[in-house]
Order: sequence, then structure tokens, then C-alpha cells
Amino acid sequence: MKYIFILLISSVLSNAQVKMDQLNLMPWPQSINLTDGTFTLSKSFKVNITGNPNPRIFIGTTQFLRRLGGRTGLFFEQDYLTKVNENPEAELQINCVRNGKVGLYEEESYQLDIQPNKITIDATTDLGALHALETLLQLLQNNNNSYYFPTTIINDFPRFTWRGLMIDVARHFEPVDVIKRNLDAMASMKMNVFHWHLSDDQGWRIEMKKHPKLIEMASDGDYYTQEEIKNIVKYADERGILVVPEIDVPGHASAILTAYPEIGSKIGNGKITYAVERNSGIFTPTLDPSNPKTYQLLSEIFDEVCPLFPGGYFHIGGDENQGKDWDANPKIQEFKKKNKLVNNHELQTYFNMQLIPMLKKHNKQLMGWEEIMTENMSKDAIIHAWRGTNEGLDSGGSLIKAAKSGFKTVLSNGYYIDLMLGVENHYLNDPIPKNSILTSEEKARILGGEATMWSELVTPLNIDSRIWPRTAAIAERLWSNENVTDMNSLLKRLKTISFRLEELGITHIRNKEVILRNISNNEKTNALENFSNICEPLKIYSRNSGGTKYKTYSPFTLFADACTPDAADALAFDIAVNHYLDNKNIENQIFITDFLKKWITMNSDLINLSANAPLVQPLLPLSKSLSDLSQQLLLIIDKKQSVNLAVLNDLLEQCDSKKHADVELAIYSSLKKLLQGLQS
Repeated sequence: MKYIFILLISSVLSNAQVKMDQLNLMPWPQSINLTDGTFTLSKSFKVNITGNPNPRIFIGTTQFLRRLGGRTGLFFEQDYLTKVNENPEAELQINCVRNGKVGLYEEESYQLDIQPNKITIDATTDLGALHALETLLQLLQNNNNSYYFPTTIINDFPRFTWRGLMIDVARHFEPVDVIKRNLDAMASMKMNVFHWHLSDDQGWRIEMKKHPKLIEMASDGDYYTQEEIKNIVKYADERGILVVPEIDVPGHASAILTAYPEIGSKIGNGKITYAVERNSGIFTPTLDPSNPKTYQLLSEIFDEVCPLFPGGYFHIGGDENQGKDWDANPKIQEFKKKNKLVNNHELQTYFNMQLIPMLKKHNKQLMGWEEIMTENMSKDAIIHAWRGTNEGLDSGGSLIKAAKSGFKTVLSNGYYIDLMLGVENHYLNDPIPKNSILTSEEKARILGGEATMWSELVTPLNIDSRIWPRTAAIAERLWSNENVTDMNSLLKRLKTISFRLEELGITHIRNKEVILRNISNNEKTNALENFSNICEPLKIYSRNSGGTKYKTYSPFTLFADACTPDAADALAFDIAVNHYLDNKNIENQIFITDFLKKWITMNSDLINLSANAPLVQPLLPLSKSLSDLSQQLLLIIDKKQSVNLAVLNDLLEQCDSKKHADVELAIYSSLKKLLQGLQS
């Protein structure tokens, strides 16, 4: 009996001792008051909803129960919620005052109050209540025999109203299920804008009933039907997410001009044709702003596309128009003179201004990349800042310039997740730079930010690993207080959040093994896994320099596609190096040498694997350099032998090579630090 009592006491204590740093919340709430009690879950746990919410709350709450049941294994008696005040005595009471409208500036705050016998969510709108349910799921704790929530009161609200993710489906088409699973992940991170890049040089992705040539000639058969688009928009709305479509004009127009070459700016003898682009990069095909047929076609396209998207915003692109075809076309040059347009920038503003009434007709506000920002551009336009050039201003560059010039603006500079930069680069990038001098009115024009997933190098197989989990850190930057910047806390929480994203259907973890099995020719992948944990894809577009190595239909099943930023063992090795250089005791020495021995064995295993796996061959030079360096380092650290420093430094530089398999060793800087520490 005494042992049962001790067990019970230890169970209660383990419940009661939840500390703030044990919570894996993301985004981190504005205010948390954590106390010592617990709410223990049982299969009789039920939910009740009061007020006048949007019906999305019933879908969201039912999904909450299913996810909670899946995580805990509890067979909850409540199945599907369909109406308010269904279970007045339920342990979880959700009180929503009114129907939330998906869009900017809507009320998204909530209070979550967990007491030992009751949980209460108070929110003005169902959107706030949905956010509260995500927080509640993240609060789940367990001991050896039960699941529980720590007692706490959380008051929470977003810092910015625009917390977005853009997915480019033009360069590589992403099927409906890919979009939906990413919408689920966005909702779990309290993100509320899905920017859908639907046209570019490499493809047109919207079914057009009045202009079928666009899908017949410019989609390769990969496009969304109008019914699929409506379904995705509805799916997003049920998760509190606004969908902002983008049709990129007047540049990035190869696909449109493949179907309608007569509105292009190119001149030549005979019939002019265009083709869907297979490479990546910036290309010259551009719509002709002097041709009335251009505006007639665009007006008809907007008339068909706008009703598919009930939200109030439409992105027209407007980026990277070099104007080469405009400069070479005498008719367009004459048009510029006639309309007193000094340069191509002014000509593009003229073009953009013609689109405003076309979109206004459908109650849409125009948004475009920062190139649309000129003196004569309507202040109703939203400027999407992406380059971050300073232009003599603060470090916020075009974002600050837009806010000071009277434009509303959204930041993507620093949130380009396709650059393959580590999470720290995104997390510490604030939409309002600390050294910027802005009035409160100018700050209010900064709506928030948006992670951008350009898809030159992504397919349905690897796209999730390029978006997540780093975008969760961006979501926190856009939701949480500006002072929440502790990288150690972020990395610790992100590890758990990464698993929770997989639970939602995100494939960033499981698909890595699929790619590695392909590389290993279905042999054991342990050595490949170990190597992938210290390698990262080449960064800042250097993997596809010039945009010509990888084309639309190139294979994306290679080692670089399995590797991700923030290589798992690179951080652990760097910590081990720092500890060892601070104190060369036996414990810290073993941490270092275990890594080195592991990499020597890994290289031998990769050589053996390559005998029947050609895709392993490109990895061997880099793996061998690391193995050779590791052997030399072991002689110094383990055997206390002196070695040839010239050989050692040469091996180190070989480990910095970017020539093999389109990856780089993420441990190079740590190896260099270790070597310098041993030589000093």
C-alpha cells in the first residue's frame, strides 16, 4: 500500500512541476501565468460552445478532439460538434461572441483559463477560439500513466495582422493535398494568409473556361480546376486563413504569352511565338502595355478568376521586369513618348494603374512586389517588400520606404525560405527593424510578413522539408512579442513542434527516408542518414547557379533534396567543440571523438553502399575528406600525436568544398574552430 501511495505522490508531483521552459508553445503567447495544478484528461472529456460563432468552430473543435484523441489514445465519447450549447456541463467551455471574418484587422485574441476541473476559452471571434485550441493542444503534458494540461491563464493576441506563407505552384505544380496539408500546418502556427503564386514563366495553373488556351498550351496538364480552387479556399476559410491569389504581370509572362503571343512585346519578322520556360531565372517575355488587347484579356481573366477568391486582395506580381522587349519595340517607345512616360518604371506604373479598376470591380485591393512602388502609384496598393535594398534608408529598405511613402506593406525580405538559410536568419529578422525611425502611423502601415516558398527546386516530395519547421519560427516572429528572441528556447521548442507538424500530415521527416532509400537502392540508409545530418543544400541559389542545371522536369530525388538547413548533428557538434575547447576533460573529449569515429565509420559504410548504388558515388569525395580529417584529429586528441599541419589544413579546406552532390558540410566552421583551438 505504501508503494502505491508513493507512486501516486510522485505522479502528482510530476504533474505539478511543469515549468515555463518545459512548455513547447509556438508561437509563444503574449502572457502566460503558469500555476502548480493540473487538469487530467479522461475519455469523458467533452467540449461545449456558446455564443454566435462561424460554423468553422464546429469543424475546428471536432478536429481538436480527434487530434487530442490520436495523441493520447483516449476514446473520447464526444464525436462531432454541430451546434452551440450542445454540452452545457462540458469540461471545456468555448465562448465566442461573434462570427469571425477571415481577413486583415479581424479580432484574433483569446484567453485560455485552465483550472483543475474546468477549461475556459473566451474569444470575441471563433478565429481567436481556434488559436486557443492550438495553444491548448501544445500545452499537453504526460507522466507515465496519464495525460494532462498544466493549470494556467494565457492571454494572447497577434503582433501583426498579416502572417503569411506563399507557395509558388507555377515552377513546380503542387497537388491539392500538398496545399491542404500546408494550410493545416499554417493554422497550427496561427498563420492567416496563404499567398498562392499561380502563374509564371513556367506555367499557368488556373482552369479558364473562357480562355481554355491558357491550360491547353501553358500548363502541361497541371492546373487546378475552378472547383478545386473553391474547395481549397473553403478549406482555408475553415482554418481562419485568407487566400490571396497571384497572377504575375507584366513580366514573368512566358506562360500567358505562349497562349496569347499577340499581346507580347517582342518584335520580329513573321509570326512571333513564345514557349513555356523550362529553366529558372529572369526572362524577357513581357506583356505589351501599349496594346489595348492586353487590358481586354486581363480584364476578362480577372472577371473569371476574382469570383473564385472572396478575399479582398489580389497580387499582380510586377517584379523583375527588365524591360528589354519594351526597349527594343519602337511602337512601345512611341507610346511612352505620347504619354510622357520618362522610363520603363513609369510605363509599368501606367500598366499597373489600368489594373486597379479591373480589380476594384470585384472589390479587390491590388498588391504587388516592391517594383510597383513609384511616385504615381495609387496609395491603395499594398507593397510586398522582397529585396531589402537600403536605398539610403534604414535596414528595412523598401519596407521602410513604402511605410514612409504612405503605402501599406508586407515584408518577405529575410523570409525567403527557398534560400536554404538556417532558422536563425529568419527568426531574428523583424518586420520593424530596431534602428528604424517610424511614427506610429507609419508602423501601422507595416502589416506583417510572409515566408516565400519559390519552387524552382521543390516537388511534392520535398516541399514540406523546405517550408517546415523553419516557417514555424517565422510564424512566431509575426505573432509574438518582439522581445521573444531566445534562439536556445526556439530550437528546443522547434524540435517538438516539428513532430507535431508531422502529426498533422506534413511530410518533412518521413519523406527524407523515402529519398534516402532511393539513393541507397533500397539498402540500409544509416550511413546516408548520418551524412545528411551534417550536410546542408547549397545556399542562396548557388545549387542552381544560372537556373540551368535543374529544369522543370529534372530529378529532385538526390542527396541535396534529402538534406535540410539546420543539419541536426551540426549544432550538437558545435556545442561539443565549444565545451571541449573550454575544458579538455575526458568527458568532453569523448563527445568530440565519438563524432569523429562515427564519421570515419560512415565513410567506410558509404563506400560499401556505393558498390550497388550509383547515386552514392557523388558523396564520396566529401565524405572521404571528412573521414581523413577525422583520423588526423583523432591522432591529436586521442593519441596525443603530432601531425603535419599543412596536411591537416589542406584536409580542412577540402571539407569546405561546394563541388560535391550540391551540398556543403555544415560542420566546417566547427571543424575549423576545433583545429584552431588545438593549434593554439
